[in-house]
Amino acid sequence: MKLGITLADFSWDIPVADIGSTVADLAQQADDSGFDSLWVMDHFFQIGLTGQPPESPMPEAYATLGFLAGRTRRIRFGTLVTSVAYRHPGVLIKSATTLDVLSGGRTYFGIGAGAPFDPEPRGPETVFEGEGLGIAFPRLAERFERLEDVLRLAHQMWRGDETPFRGRHYELVRPLNSPNSVQRPHPPILVAGSGERKTLRLVARYADACNLFDLPGSGFADDLEHKLEVLHKHCDEAGRDPGEIEKTVASHFDPGDRDRFVEHMRELAGLGIDHVLISPPGPWDSARLAAVAEALPDIHAF
Repeated sequence: MKLGITLADFSWDIPVADIGSTVADLAQQADDSGFDSLWVMDHFFQIGLTGQPPESPMPEAYATLGFLAGRTRRIRFGTLVTSVAYRHPGVLIKSATTLDVLSGGRTYFGIGAGAPFDPEPRGPETVFEGEGLGIAFPRLAERFERLEDVLRLAHQMWRGDETPFRGRHYELVRPLNSPNSVQRPHPPILVAGSGERKTLRLVARYADACNLFDLPGSGFADDLEHKLEVLHKHCDEAGRDPGEIEKTVASHFDPGDRDRFVEHMRELAGLGIDHVLISPPGPWDSARLAAVAEALPDIHAF
């Protein structure tokens, strides 16, 4: 089993000027310790799932990953995950490709439909980044249509096909992508979410990885065995081998109970999970990373 870390909480009690060095030190430690991947959320305001207010620091995802790619050697990177509504797809695929090129082929392309609901406007006191920053955020049904457009376009641009693209919501007359990705045929595409009718169908048709929820007590806790069964059915319908899809989950790490954590990783591996992406309560620090790193040989053996 692989193990990655998610940098989701940046609320260290430090000057803003020290955030860069703090994040770089953690990424270098994770790289040197043998962690398989490092992820950041693609949010512009902090989200309630971390327990922090929206005003808590939240660096932009792709700038952060580009910075960290230059400070590391082998660890892989991704967004967990980019909301389809936040960037024009041609620009998004270009950004993801550039990160893959400059990192030497170490990226995942993490994407999803965005919030699994339709946020209601709240005005100047909004906690929702789309409304706050003036980003158009279509209804969920339309965001799924846009997601399929982007997945189709990503495959086209990464195979070097410059012919006009016409989707349900986007048209590109020449989707040129140069330089193209280091990873061939393309960076692994991770589609996040556990919706059984739409999300997991898109995983089966277009993705190389899924991302499910293993976050009890947060409102995001999937019946993983059932969700994997649903994914397998969609793969059968699409003529796809389910073994081609990396099964990842977002999970917690409790610094106070290492043995239970390792046992839970064993349980997840037994269900068929390939890659666990963990975050602690509060921000990461060197001691927390070191505590998990001690368990890496056991977890990698599952």
